[in-house]
Amino acid sequence: MAMDQLEVAGQPVRAYVADSAGAEAPGVVVFHAWWGLNDDVTAFADRLAGAGFFVIAPDLYGGAVTAKVDEAKRLTGTVDEERANAIALAAVERLARRSGGSGAIVGAVGFSFGAHWSVWCPTQQDGRGASVVYYGTTGGPVLAQPGGPVLGHFAEDDPFEGPEDIAAFEEGLRDGGRESAIHLYPGTGHWFAEPSRGAYRPEAADLAFARTVEFLRSV
Repeated sequence: MAMDQLEVAGQPVRAYVADSAGAEAPGVVVFHAWWGLNDDVTAFADRLAGAGFFVIAPDLYGGAVTAKVDEAKRLTGTVDEERANAIALAAVERLARRSGGSGAIVGAVGFSFGAHWSVWCPTQQDGRGASVVYYGTTGGPVLAQPGGPVLGHFAEDDPFEGPEDIAAFEEGLRDGGRESAIHLYPGTGHWFAEPSRGAYRPEAADLAFARTVEFLRSV
C-alpha cells in the first residue's frame, strides 16, 4: 500500500495502490472528492483492500490537495475532462495488467466530485463493472451509455445534491437501462463518510462501507 505512478500520454500521474489483498483480488478504482487525493481517500482504499479488493486511487489534480472549500472549487475548474478520462482509463488498464487479474475492474467508487468517473468507467468496458457513488451524481450522455449497476449513498440534508438531483440521477440511470439502489442516510450531510470533515458521521459511514463491500462482492 503506497503511492505509485500511472503513465498518461507519456507523463507520470500519481496514484495510490492498496494491494494487500493480492494481485488476484477483484479490482476497484476509487475517485477522490474535490479535496484531492487526501488521507481520507487512501484510508478508504486501504479499508477496501482489507475487505479483499485490489484498489487504485488515481490523482486527478496533479498532486494538489486542500481542505478549504474555496480552493476545492478552484481546483475542480482546473480539471481537463479529456485528461481526467485518460487518467481514469489508465487506472483501469493498470488493474487489467495485474498478474492474475481478471482483465477488467469489478467496480469504481467515486466521492462527490469523483462520482462522475465512477459512473463513466464501466461505460468504457462494454458495460462491465459496477459503480458506487457517495453523495455525487452525474448526467448527460454518460447515463445513456451501457453500464453496470449503480449503488448510491446520499445525505438527508445536502445543499449540493438535493432530492431533485437524486431523482433525476435515478431517472437517467433507469432510462439508460442501468439498475440502481439508492440509500439515504438520516441525520447526515455532504461528506458524511470522510473522517477529516466536520460532517463525518461514523455510524452512517460504516453502514455505507458495509453496503459498498456487499455490493461489489455481488457483481
